[in-house]
Amino acid sequence: MPPESKKRGLLRRFVSFFGAKPFGSAHASARSGPGLSLPAENSDPQRLESQAPTCQSESQNTIAEPSQWTATPTSGNQDFLPPPQSQPFQGQQPYNNQVAPESRTPYSGTSFLAGANRFRMRDVHYNHQVNVHTGRDAGDGPIDGSSMLAAAMNSAKQWSDATTGWEFLSKSIAPNALHNSRARFDAPKCDEDTRVEVTGEIMDWIQDRSAPQRILCMTGAAGAGKSALQQTIAVCCVKTDILGAAFFFSSADPTRNTASTVVGTIAYQLGLKHPLFRRAIAAAVKHDPLIFSQSVESQMESLIALPFKNIRRSGEIDVGTFPYVILIDGLDECNCETRDTSNPTHLDVGDRCRAEDRQAELLAAIKRCVLDNDLPFRFLVASRPEWAIRTALEPGGHLHQVAYHIQLSDKYDASADMYRYLRRRFEAIGLRIGNPQWFTEANINTLIEGASGQFIYVATLYKYISERRAFPEERLKLVLSWKPHGCQRARPFETLDNIYTNILLAAKDAYEAVDTNHGCDFLLLFGAHHINAANSLFGPGDSKTFPADLLSALLCLEPRAEESLISDLHSLVTLETDERGSLCLRLYHKSFSDFLEAESRVKDLFVSRSRVETHFAKCLLQHIIECPLDFDLLPAKWEELPLPVLYRLSLMEAIKSLPWFLRRVTTIDDEVKDFTQNGGWQKMNSLIPLLYDVGTWESGYFGPWLDWLREFAHSSETRRGPDVAAVISEFGEKWEYRREEWTREMEKWDPI
Repeated sequence: MPPESKKRGLLRRFVSFFGAKPFGSAHASARSGPGLSLPAENSDPQRLESQAPTCQSESQNTIAEPSQWTATPTSGNQDFLPPPQSQPFQGQQPYNNQVAPESRTPYSGTSFLAGANRFRMRDVHYNHQVNVHTGRDAGDGPIDGSSMLAAAMNSAKQWSDATTGWEFLSKSIAPNALHNSRARFDAPKCDEDTRVEVTGEIMDWIQDRSAPQRILCMTGAAGAGKSALQQTIAVCCVKTDILGAAFFFSSADPTRNTASTVVGTIAYQLGLKHPLFRRAIAAAVKHDPLIFSQSVESQMESLIALPFKNIRRSGEIDVGTFPYVILIDGLDECNCETRDTSNPTHLDVGDRCRAEDRQAELLAAIKRCVLDNDLPFRFLVASRPEWAIRTALEPGGHLHQVAYHIQLSDKYDASADMYRYLRRRFEAIGLRIGNPQWFTEANINTLIEGASGQFIYVATLYKYISERRAFPEERLKLVLSWKPHGCQRARPFETLDNIYTNILLAAKDAYEAVDTNHGCDFLLLFGAHHINAANSLFGPGDSKTFPADLLSALLCLEPRAEESLISDLHSLVTLETDERGSLCLRLYHKSFSDFLEAESRVKDLFVSRSRVETHFAKCLLQHIIECPLDFDLLPAKWEELPLPVLYRLSLMEAIKSLPWFLRRVTTIDDEVKDFTQNGGWQKMNSLIPLLYDVGTWESGYFGPWLDWLREFAHSSETRRGPDVAAVISEFGEKWEYRREEWTREMEKWDPI
């Protein structure tokens, strides 16, 4: 096509796109005349000003024009989207640079360029009246060509502004965070007949538009199935056309592991639901291109709250039918904008604190911008029970009274769901390998028992067993009989181990970074609490355990240290009060305990039992020697000791437990020597009569206690020197004599 014809075609396309008819179209005035021929370029220049244009018929070489060139009517904000590239305009033939055949309907409108080539135009003025639909109640009205062009240019500017804003927004979102993104292909979701109770409760809350709480927070331990539930809810909401937006965090994906793209991604999805909302969001971005560098609250206010409020006020949107469900999954995986991307799943302490601040900022922004503005949206946020969401939901937190809280705990027993999950998949494997008897009911029950309600446990094992290039029968046997050891190549729990390792390492870094915890070994202290919670602090077969607060005191930690110790482990453990009113540490999953006890799985984070016992023995010696009592003025009764209740109780347990741990450790010589030189045994000698008088020694316990002490003294004679051994033996003999006296006294009062 000649260059001038290209310009003419583009002009007609441009004008028709904004709802106006091109010059000479079907809407043109009936006064349209034949084409006007202008002088050729090589005409006499002196005759140009006086020569009038002459009329002539269209040449057969003229580019044919469509007989009916119409513009597609638009509604809402459709005119703010670029035209489809794969389809021609309605009524327009595909632009293929070919001359139309003569058989086509001739173009009857006014033409400037018919049959002309190699020409110039100078001082040409043309006025032509066309009827253009203006959108007014009066219908179509005549406007002149210049007015129509001005209207088209104004529409073009609006289209350009909105398109620029929308395009800028689309470049500031996280596509991988969408519920149906390619990056999340085959995302975990619940089977149709599993997790029915909890999904039913969530959908009931979503569909009850009159419910007072418009935020639902679903918390649960690592591997509890939160993401699968969120994906399932997203699919349900899509089917009922109520899903407004979704954002799935992932700490391992740098495109969706920060809060910087959350609001933009949500706004983008909401804008797709209604053209007016899209236009308003695009205008907000156009007005302030730096909006994505501002706070989360500012972004949510500018891109969601204010646009929706304005559209709702105008009455141009039906709030009752607008998709209103917004899902956010994995809030605990929201990190800060850190420069170190070599290991996105691991943050140093400073980055972790900033990440928690960002999580808290997002929750606060949802509350202030959505709830306080009375918007119709309902937010469903899923997270491990880490600091940000935990403090927001606790009494005094800003979400405590306004959020509906679902805890994926023992209330929702997933054992039956896990059974159906495994059985259905094992049966499918049986069909694939041609052996439906390759597993037994007992096999499935064993796997479920090991899961402790942890859905990720059975999902991980199924993934391992069903590896396409392996034999499922052999892998199932390996899993059922698997015992960890260093040279074993099989790693059926590798996915689970990575989760546990990342959580444990992050908790270690956060705890040891606190100045008051300087010099404390997090892994050693938590190891002591874990062994105590497993009823094995005093060895296999002894079920004695200490309450968590008492154990912290015995470890010479500050009051409530156990809360600080597990502050970043709430996705794996919790503190509970038992039936006796004692504070106890509870592990959500047995698999976590198995992980901690297997050096081949924990690797560099492993803490052996011998290390825990040695450290505990040192703490008991320290606890006794640092006792702030005046031993020259002791009261007659233990209860009258001028000490806090917890300290008094911990001092009693330190004296009773010391010999048992001393005889089990071998690397404590220096501490025992210091204890002896600083009068530790003398202090015990003063306190033991008070303990015996109140009957704190269980029947028959004092005898073994003395035996353990003598055993330790005997071993001390060769390792710690005769002086230390002599002191211990001397006090041992004295206490043995006192025990005989106490026994005779008790027989007088109770001869039976």
